[in-house]
Amino acid sequence: MLLQLVEPGVSQGIVVGIDLGTTHSVVALVREGKPQVLPFKGSGPLIPSILSLEGEDIKVGISSGTSLKSTKRFMGQGQVPLSLGVTPVEAAGLILAHLKKLVESEVQAPLEAAVISVPAYFDEAARVATKQAAALAGIKVLRLLNEPTAAALAYGLETGAQGIYAIYDFGGGTFDLSLLKLEEGVFQVLATGGDLSLGGDDLDQAIATYKDVSLEQSRLIKERLTEVEIWEGVTRKELEILAAPLIERTLLITSETMKEAGLSPQDIAGIVLVGGMTRVPLVRQSVETFFGQPPLCDIDPDQAVALGASLVAHGLTHGSTTLLLDVTPLSLGLETMGGFVERLIPRNTPLPALASQAFTTHQEGQDGMVIRVVQGERERAEDCLSLACFELKGIPPLPAGAARIRVDFAVDVDGLLTVTALETTTGVSQHIEVRPSAGLDEITLKRMLLKAR
Repeated sequence: MLLQLVEPGVSQGIVVGIDLGTTHSVVALVREGKPQVLPFKGSGPLIPSILSLEGEDIKVGISSGTSLKSTKRFMGQGQVPLSLGVTPVEAAGLILAHLKKLVESEVQAPLEAAVISVPAYFDEAARVATKQAAALAGIKVLRLLNEPTAAALAYGLETGAQGIYAIYDFGGGTFDLSLLKLEEGVFQVLATGGDLSLGGDDLDQAIATYKDVSLEQSRLIKERLTEVEIWEGVTRKELEILAAPLIERTLLITSETMKEAGLSPQDIAGIVLVGGMTRVPLVRQSVETFFGQPPLCDIDPDQAVALGASLVAHGLTHGSTTLLLDVTPLSLGLETMGGFVERLIPRNTPLPALASQAFTTHQEGQDGMVIRVVQGERERAEDCLSLACFELKGIPPLPAGAARIRVDFAVDVDGLLTVTALETTTGVSQHIEVRPSAGLDEITLKRMLLKAR
């Protein structure tokens, strides 16, 4: 029997699931036991993830004048201001604050907390940046939930699906492929793969270059050609020629992820399509050919993620008999002598995860050790993402190789990492909650939070 898991410290108020998308954002909540997407008055359920400058004010959801789009692709990549003078964290914070205002107007109650979805392949820096953006917006984050997992929850809870499912998530800015095992209320992620720079935006750019039109026009051409054979002088066949290389890249990732999990297309009970690009007929045809069966399409691909996130939000605050077992998308480890990586937590390890490993000194009388935490699959540390660097001081000056330093990694359900280093003979220790350099530092974040109040 599964236990009901409830997030402590959250009352039974308004909690929602938020799909913070590259192109559009969607909010859903559970009403009378059923997840529903909020149909905001005047804008509808899909809120454009766009920032526009009107005078000295930045508006959200409106494309006019100087606009900033697809900021999600830059999450975790630094604090460099984008075109409107805002950082990626600030841009996401403005979008989330706008969604919060819309929700509170729609339901006539304060928004207490949310589950926010992120691409399964978001690294540590991007996940930290997402939580910081939510803090700027005044939203308590119950959990960061991988987008494909959220979509699977929406399907699994409504249809009672059992077996191994492939979640093919082709959105505006990112692609994710997740393999999940669904069995009696347990959702176990077996493997994930993806590309943070592969999505509908790339097809829009290809159409814009091919026809010499604006990105707004190219996006409309793409959307219309999912329904008709010709639009504005462009045929669906031309669209498919432009889309084919992008689709091929998604199928290559799909194949590699399945191989890593030791699975073949015959092992898959069903395929769930998520993201606006899956409306393109060639995408659906290609997925069906690859897996040898038609994909599931009975939930709106633009809404499935928000629906699933709302179910998790409801379960964390009201109790749930569903158990969700997610995985870490990329390996976590340390830089060792010679610049090589020692992996402590391999990618696709179930979360939460713990790992420990003993290290020693390499110099005579060494009384300190610099510990560099990295994330990625490459063998050399310089080729991976550097998450944090700290120094363990006070090591007794013993002969080289005599000291014993234990390093502990702990990854929580949101995929966020804590590292502890302990010299076992003296008890000297150092503890760090990893905040990658690409995120906001603590002082800057506090200053911005005070400014936002």
